[in-house]
Amino acid sequence: MSHYTEPRSAPAPNFRFMSVETHTDLAASIRRWGLELGFQQVGIAGVTIAEDEDRLMRWLELGRHGAMEYMPRHGRTRARPQELVPGTIRIISARMDYLPPDARDAEEVLADPTLGYVSRYALGRDYHKVLRRRLADLAEKIAAACAETHYRVFVDSGPVLEKAYARDAGIGWIGKHTNVINRSAGSWFFLGEILTDLPLPIDAPATAHCGTCTACIDICPTQAIVGPNELDARRCISYLTIELRDSIPIEFRKAIGNRIYGCDDCQLVCPWNKFARVTKEADFAVRHRLDGATLIELFAWSEAEFLARTEGSAIRRIGYRSWLRNIAVALGNAPTSSEVIAALAARRDDPSELVREHVAWALAQHAAPP
Repeated sequence: MSHYTEPRSAPAPNFRFMSVETHTDLAASIRRWGLELGFQQVGIAGVTIAEDEDRLMRWLELGRHGAMEYMPRHGRTRARPQELVPGTIRIISARMDYLPPDARDAEEVLADPTLGYVSRYALGRDYHKVLRRRLADLAEKIAAACAETHYRVFVDSGPVLEKAYARDAGIGWIGKHTNVINRSAGSWFFLGEILTDLPLPIDAPATAHCGTCTACIDICPTQAIVGPNELDARRCISYLTIELRDSIPIEFRKAIGNRIYGCDDCQLVCPWNKFARVTKEADFAVRHRLDGATLIELFAWSEAEFLARTEGSAIRRIGYRSWLRNIAVALGNAPTSSEVIAALAARRDDPSELVREHVAWALAQHAAPP
């Protein structure tokens, strides 16, 4: 996206040809505007992340991206934003807290196998919509202050290594679970970026403070964190329940437990999240009791109900088939009861072969005829 503000009474100042002091003042204004727009922190990074680029390419070569074919499609471009948006020399990174204050306790839900666990980030409105609008507003403020400024906004929507740029912008370090951790705010936050051609002063990168802690590695139900800062997406429950559209490998089904959309285990055990703060954004409040509804209730949703109750939600992107597939697995892991078997049996002849296969597996876990 490009933006040019036509002069009204006087032309907007062109910050690219102004002093370092003026650039510093503009950066301070950007941070202030970001806070006013609801972000908890805004930082500025350069574009060079050579080590992260090498790490990405090794990860791709090992096939750890699984079925996410869009990852190798863009390859090194993810670490070279100047190729994605010509003229880019800075990344403005912003974070926004998302932990909803009204959500049922996560560990309580995980401990009850009759309930469906939805990752905390997906309980409210789709974060893509919320952050993109706020970042666009921030970018427009910047454009109004600078002549002939070009920019583009990203919210997990393009080939940008957002975590590496967030680290370099001082937002936080990349933890051993590969999520960004802020020393005073934990990791329950979203990230978004503005790619810009403004020569803004860059912030000091965040330094790592995981130390010898391996809590996230130890807790992972499927051992997807194969080493510090090394995630094999093919084993990750978030990948299996969200990104994967095919059959979930049988070897991981029991470990999925009652997690029907994503997984938060590595964040739940992270010591730094004792500093996490609940969000003030009404858009991230819990919708349709998704913070702890029963599996049987959710499995009974028709496709029309699914579409209505996930409208404006990140959950809708997986589609109805994957939603039923995930819940079928969770019901297979639930305590055996006549209600559970009846719910599964009701979808034994589902139109989707994918759903039927997972229902048959789940019924077999209860020693019921598939």
